[in-house]
Order: sequence, then structure tokens, then C-alpha cells
Amino acid sequence: MTHFPSPAEELRLLDTELRQLDARRAVLLTRRAWLVNALYAQAAVPSQPSARPPARGPEATAPGVQNVLLVLGGVLLTVAAIAFTLVSWGHMGIAGRSLVLGGVTLAALATPVALLRRGLRSTAEAVAGLGMALTVLDAYALHEVVLPGTGGTGFAAAASAVLAATWATYGLAVGAVAPPAFDGSRDRSTVGDAEDRPSAGAGAGAVRAALRLPLPFALVAAQLPLLLWVSALGAGVETVTAVVLVTAAADSAVALRARMTPARIVALVGAFGWGAWGVLAAGWLSWAAAGPGAAARAAALLALAAATALAVARFAPKAGLALGTALTGGLLTVAALGGILRSVLPDVWTVPGYLLCGVALLAVVRSPLPGPVRRGLVLSSAVVQAVAALTALPTVVVTALGPAGWVERIWSGAPDDARAAVTVGAPWPPLTATVPLVLAVLAGVPALAGRTTTWRTPALVGALVLGWATGLVFPAVLELPYTAGLVVQGAMAVAALMVAARVRPAAGKRLQDPVALTAALLALVTSVALALAALSTESATLTVLAASTVLFALAAWRTDLGPLTAPAALVHGTALTCAIGGSAGWEPQHTALLVLVVPATAALLAARLGTSPMTVPVEATGAAAGLLAVALSVTDAPLLALTLALCGVITAGTAVRPERRDLGYAAAALLVLASWVRLAAWEVWSPEAYTLPVTVPALAVGLLRRRRDPAASSWTAYGPGLAATLLPSLAAAWGDAHWLRPLLLGTAALTLTFVGARHRLQAPLLLGGTTLTLVALHELAPYIAQVVDALPRWAPPALAGLVLLAAGATYEQRLRDARRMREALGKMT
Repeated sequence: MTHFPSPAEELRLLDTELRQLDARRAVLLTRRAWLVNALYAQAAVPSQPSARPPARGPEATAPGVQNVLLVLGGVLLTVAAIAFTLVSWGHMGIAGRSLVLGGVTLAALATPVALLRRGLRSTAEAVAGLGMALTVLDAYALHEVVLPGTGGTGFAAAASAVLAATWATYGLAVGAVAPPAFDGSRDRSTVGDAEDRPSAGAGAGAVRAALRLPLPFALVAAQLPLLLWVSALGAGVETVTAVVLVTAAADSAVALRARMTPARIVALVGAFGWGAWGVLAAGWLSWAAAGPGAAARAAALLALAAATALAVARFAPKAGLALGTALTGGLLTVAALGGILRSVLPDVWTVPGYLLCGVALLAVVRSPLPGPVRRGLVLSSAVVQAVAALTALPTVVVTALGPAGWVERIWSGAPDDARAAVTVGAPWPPLTATVPLVLAVLAGVPALAGRTTTWRTPALVGALVLGWATGLVFPAVLELPYTAGLVVQGAMAVAALMVAARVRPAAGKRLQDPVALTAALLALVTSVALALAALSTESATLTVLAASTVLFALAAWRTDLGPLTAPAALVHGTALTCAIGGSAGWEPQHTALLVLVVPATAALLAARLGTSPMTVPVEATGAAAGLLAVALSVTDAPLLALTLALCGVITAGTAVRPERRDLGYAAAALLVLASWVRLAAWEVWSPEAYTLPVTVPALAVGLLRRRRDPAASSWTAYGPGLAATLLPSLAAAWGDAHWLRPLLLGTAALTLTFVGARHRLQAPLLLGGTTLTLVALHELAPYIAQVVDALPRWAPPALAGLVLLAAGATYEQRLRDARRMREALGKMT
């Protein structure tokens, strides 16, 4: 009898062993430190050439060499046995053949028992593999000699079943007769898993782990009997698929229960391989079913696969495997039930049928199933719903974007119905009669399921979007009258705004709530689609735009959705003014004056709003409307000048507000640009007519600034205004052959020079003096040219030399004079 120590004694032995290990570890660490120091000392000394090359370590380990030799030996013996069976079989009698092959097989199968008792496990595995290969040859010999008339496929089915049972029994029997030794004499060349090693009270596990090859080989052989049997019987596709799924189910059970890693790997490969084959075949049968009977048979196959997957998920040891198999089982269940519904319902009900089956899976949420299984089934339901949503997406896209085609056919006539209003000649997707139902079901699922969950907000957002899509496609799918479709879309916009207004977030943060923001955006999208669809007739366009303007204006006034709805009201108002102008038969440049009502309204509204969050969006929308007005009037110069002037007036009125002072520059620019366009329309080409309207106000502003801020520089106050007139006039004077412009410009420059000298201002002094000098040079240029032509050719070089001599002689005095001039200018402002 084997003596088992008591827990106290075993604990004492373990403590002793640990202390010895610690002592040994300390000795090894000390030795390691000494070796490291020795290596550093050798590295510090210059290396000397060694007389011997360094010795090389072994390139292969002893266990590796042993395993290679055993495998090669087993392969060679197997090849020899095959050659004997196929070539030398006919040279011996029946008794000799039976004795030789049977004796060799029995010897090969019995030898591992003795090898295991001696601890030679690797050798025992190799010999056992040879013995199992010989059993295959025995089966072949039996068919060729004893049963030559039987069918090859049927005999192979029976032989594979017998071999599977024989190999499994052999593996268990060898383990019971000669359990492996796991002490120090054990063969270390074959490393086993911890689950394969026996422990106290685990005799069965020891039997299973005695030999590794028989059980995996038996499992491989067990994959074939059923498939070969039905093939021999000439069964149909449905029977073969059922056999494949049954084999996958058996492999799944073995994979869940097997303790040996090789057997579990074989079972997993078989389960996934046969399962994939069976599922694809059953799915194809379900989709191609011509009637309810075929669909029911395919559904039974899919149900078998689903049951196998769910059983694996129920007993799977890992959460990831349970989640994946539960997801697969849920999808297979939906495919089975949906296939039956598809066979008895019209094609248009295919998607709703599958969708309802997928939604029904959500009933497992409150079931007592394990968490991973429930999550996998819920995920499979989500996958089915996502696929259903994708089938409805083309209809939603066509309905939402199709009305844009009316931009090229504006006011061409009312369409026949709501579907023609959104297609505008584009193709309509097929099988769309049930799309509203699909979208409604998809909207109801998150609305009901998300009420008490942590993801309530995303669920409500999804339900809101899907519900909006349901209402959007409803008129077009049912081909309602055109006017009814417009009414439905208008009601949707109102409903979306009401939903956004009923949300109760924190004060002043309604648009930061995802549900409210989504509802408001859906209202905007609906209004845009409605406005595009209304472009078919004049009356519909005016009515829809007016109603949308009033709707969003009321929403901005009565709710805190203003930052989004107020600009929307202005945008619709802008479109309404354009539509009114077109309805009245006005040209675009005349309509531009009506469009200016929008920026004027925006400016007045922004003044009333003050620091409200709506202020900036309203002003931006008004500015965009102003740009549209300018673009509409660009073809008519007088009306463009008037439009720019009115925009300048509106901008100047906005600049009166303290926080918008900077807009005064934009107002001035607009007014100046308006005057320039007006002058160009009058065909005035004199630059002074363009520059003086800029210079006079600029000088007035500079004078006011100098009075308020005496420290301001004259360049800042007067420089821009003076340069705006002097520089263009100077350029025109140099190209002017008449005397009036140079005279007037010179007089003005002289006056500026005296004013600058009188008040000690740099900008007027230097700009006026420079301009006066250049005008004088321009006037004297003809006379200078005549003098130069009258002088001999040596005169200019001589004159230049005299000037250089004079400059050199008085260089120091000139430097002193220049310094004084710079100091004098520096004292000016």
C-alpha cells in the first residue's frame, strides 16, 4: 500500500525543501556575482589571440534527437509494413499471412505496456503509433482477402468505426495495465500538461494519460463512420448535412469533456470544421427552399446546429467562447424560424419575418441563463436588427436626398404622388412596402428596452432617429398624395421640435442634451427636405417656407433652442424672400434688396439679445444673407452699389453697440466700396473721385483721435488718409500730360508741408514734401532732358566729379546738418 503523509507532515517536508532551495539559490547568486566580476576584469585587459577556437555547444538537445529518431523509426516500420502488405502479400499462404501480420500487430500493440513500466514513454508512443498503423493495414487486408465483394465506402465506414472503438479501448486498457511512472525515472523527453498528470485519487486521469496517441487517433477515426455510411447509401444533401451536424455535436461534447489536450484539439477542429460545413449547407437549403416542407427540414437542421452552439455556450469554461457560441446559436435560431416564415409569406415580408424572430431573442434578457450566454443572444438580436436596418437604408436615403432634384426643375409642376416627389425620375428601391414596419419595430425595441438600462440615452437617441425615418418614408412608400406628403413632413418637423422642447435637462443646457439636440437636428433636416420637395410648385414653396420661418421663430422665442432654431428661421426667411422675388417676376438684382430685410432683422434682433447664446449665430446668419444679397446684385453695378451701401448702414448700426466696435471698419469698407461701384457705374475714372471720399473721413477720424489722445502719432492719425489720396494722384500725375492735376496736387502737397512744419507733424511734412518734390521733378523733367541733350558728352561725368569733390570737402558739415535734421524730425509727432 502506498503511504500518504498527513497534511502536517507534508507541510513540514515542503518547508524543508523550500529552505534547501533558498540556500542553493544564495550559493548560485554568489557564484554568479563572482563570474560577472571576472568577465568585467577580462574585458578591461587587451584581448590576446587564442590558440584554440572556442568550443561550440550542441546544436540539438538529447530529447529532441530522441524524438526524431523514434519518429523516423516508426515511419520506416510503417512503410515497411505497407510494402509487405501490398507487395509480398501474395507470396504467402493464408495461414502465413495471418500469422505474420497478426503477430506483428499484436507485438506492436503489446510492446508499449512493457516500455511504460520501464518509464520509456516516448518509445512506447512510437511503437503504439506503429501498432495502430498496422491495424489499418489489417483492415485493408481483411477487405482484400475475406470480404472482397463488399463496397469500399461501406466497408470503410465499418472499419473506421471499429478502428475508433479499438484504438480508444486500447488506450484505456494500456493505461489500466501499465500506468506511467511520474517519478524521477520518468522519460523527460515528452513533456505533458498538468491536466494529464495523475494525482492522488485521480486514477482515471492516469489511465487516460498513459498514451497520448490512441485517443486522438480514435477521435480522428470516429469522424468518418457516419459520413461514409450515408455516402454508401447514396443519401441526399439534407441527410448528409444532418450527419455532418451530428458529428460536429459529438465533437463539441468531446471537446467540453476531454481532459487530454491532443484529444481536445482534435475535437475542437472537428467541431468547428464540421459545424461550419453543416451550417453553410443548412443555410443554403433554407434560402433555396421551394416550399414549407423543404424550409421545415432546413429549419430542423439549423435548429440542430443552434442547439449544439447553445449547449456549448451553456457549458463552455471560458466567457469568450460562451459569448461567441451563444451569438452563433442565436443567429442560427433566427435563420431557422425566419426560413419557415419566408417560405409561407410573400417576398416583401422576408425582412420583417427575420426581424421579428431576432427581436424575440430579447426575451432571454430576464432568463436564468449564464451572463455570457444572455449577452451573446442579445448581441445576435442586435446583429439581426442591424441587418434589417441596412435593408431599409436605401429607401431612407432616397426619400431624404431625392427632393434635391427639384432644384433643377423648380416650379415645373406638382408630381403625381409623394413617391414621385422624392424620386424626381430616380429609381425607387424594390420591396419597400414593409420598410415603415421594419423601421417602426427597430424604433420600438430601443425605446422599450432602454428605459431602465444604463444606456438609456443612446437608446432614446436611436429610437428617435429610427422613428423619424419611419415617418419620413411613410408617405413615399404608401404613395400618398403630394399635398398629404408635405403635410406629414411638416407635422414631423413640429413633432421633432416638440420632443426637443419637452426634454428637461439642466437650465440653459438643452442643446447639450443628446436627445434634445438630436430632435432639433432632425427637425432641421425635415424642414430642408420639405422645402426641397415643395419646389415643384410656386404656392407650395411660398407656403412651406413661410410656415417653416414662423415655426422656427416661435421655437426660438418660446424655448431655449434659440442657438439652433433662430438661425434656421433666418435661413428659411432668406429663402422665402428669394421665393417672393421670383414669384413677383423680379430680376435677381432687385430681389437682392428684399433679401436685405434678413440681415437688417438679424441686426435688430442681435441688439435686443445682448449676450444671449443666440447672438453670434443670428449675426452670422445675417452676414451670410448679406453676402447672398451682394452676390445676387453683382450683375447690376448701380444696384450693387446700393446693396453695398445698405449693408454698410446695417453694419454701422451694429457697430454702435460697445461690444461690436470693430465692425466700424467693415462698415466703412462697405460704404467706400459702394461709392466706388457707384462712381464706376457713372464711368468716372479720375482717382481723386475714389480716394477723396476715403481721405476726408479718415482725416476727420484722425483729428478726433488726436484730440482724445494727444500722444497718438501723426502717422497713425493722418498717415492712412493722406496716403489714400496722395499716392494714387501722384501715380496719375506722372502719367498725365496736362497741367491741371500736377498743379492741384503740388498745391495740396505744399499746403500739407506747411501744415506739418507749422504743427511739427511728421506725416504731413514728409508726405507733402515728398509729393511736392516728385511733382516738381515731373514738371522739370522735359527741361532737364533738353539741357542734358544740349550738354557735351563729357559734361555729365565732369559734373558728377565736381559734386563728389564738393560732397567730400564738406562731408563732416553735411553729416552735422543731417544729424540736426534727424533730431528735428524726431521731435515732431
